[in-house]
Amino acid sequence: MDEFAYGGEVTVRPKSSEDERALFGYLYFKQNVAGAQREWWFHSSGCREWFQAERDTRTNQVLQTAPPGGLE
Repeated sequence: MDEFAYGGEVTVRPKSSEDERALFGYLYFKQNVAGAQREWWFHSSGCREWFQAERDTRTNQVLQTAPPGGLE
């Protein structure tokens, strides 16, 4: 597990016109769902590329991976 580093949940960045509360929620509050969740990961011991993974948080099973923006 040392080969990859967790980068956080995939979330939608608030628009610049939204208030500070939306920005605070984006930065600090996480969904932490029980089930399939999309996350950012980093290949820290290899090619050093970022990618997205969909992972079942209950079993830790990786359901799919893709380059940034590649999960549908």
